[in-house]
Amino acid sequence: MVQGGRARRAWAARGLWAGAELAVTFGLLVLLLVAHQLWWTNREARAEAGRTVHSLEEEWGASPHPVASATTPTTSTTPDEQVAVGDDPVAGAPHPSGGKAASGAKITPHGDQAYAVIRIPRIGVTAPIAQGISKAGVLDKGYVGHYVQSAQPGQAGNFALAGHRNTHGEPFRYINELKAGDQVVVETRDTVFTYVVDSVLPQTSARDSGTIAAVPRSDVKPSYGYSAPGHYITLTTCTPEFTSTYRLVVWGKLQASRPR
Repeated sequence: MVQGGRARRAWAARGLWAGAELAVTFGLLVLLLVAHQLWWTNREARAEAGRTVHSLEEEWGASPHPVASATTPTTSTTPDEQVAVGDDPVAGAPHPSGGKAASGAKITPHGDQAYAVIRIPRIGVTAPIAQGISKAGVLDKGYVGHYVQSAQPGQAGNFALAGHRNTHGEPFRYINELKAGDQVVVETRDTVFTYVVDSVLPQTSARDSGTIAAVPRSDVKPSYGYSAPGHYITLTTCTPEFTSTYRLVVWGKLQASRPR
């Protein structure tokens, strides 16, 4: 009996030890996965995005133009001129129609093609803009994606963009810090467009498709949005951080354009 008790205790000890080893191994795997998502994907995506920006600038035959200070005086807006948030930047968002082309806005990019550069001085963002919002082809490379049926830079309508807030370069992580009057500069081969932020809608449904319409206005929170045609830019990303439950949106209006 004594020997049987000892044997059972020995087997129990071995089982506890094996369980502890499995728990430690599982914990290490989780830590590696988190490190991969939070560090490695950012490192790789930012490196690729930086190479793409450099390649575009070389292709255009010019180095980056300096952008104006991000402390442009804030302009007041009425409720009808407040900002709305965009639809799902990753999974099957609807695509609104754009407007007629403004002067110098002759852009016909192909699927997943990087064709412009976005610079947001307030939060230190410089990233390529690519056609489409696919994860593998655009967003996970650290690019900012263009909703393909929205207007192009400088065109009448709504130039609507999406970007990751966390992981894979997270170019839009801090767009919640943008304020009215901050600049968003978009450079193409021929033209530099300067948009000025109006306001921010901190949270709306991932299916709030009105926010990326040609005249953007939130379907969920109708007090946010525009009521007249114009030259708009919309930045959309997921919120809260590390989730994809809702969408955060920043809106702005075209202030100026000039040749590169």
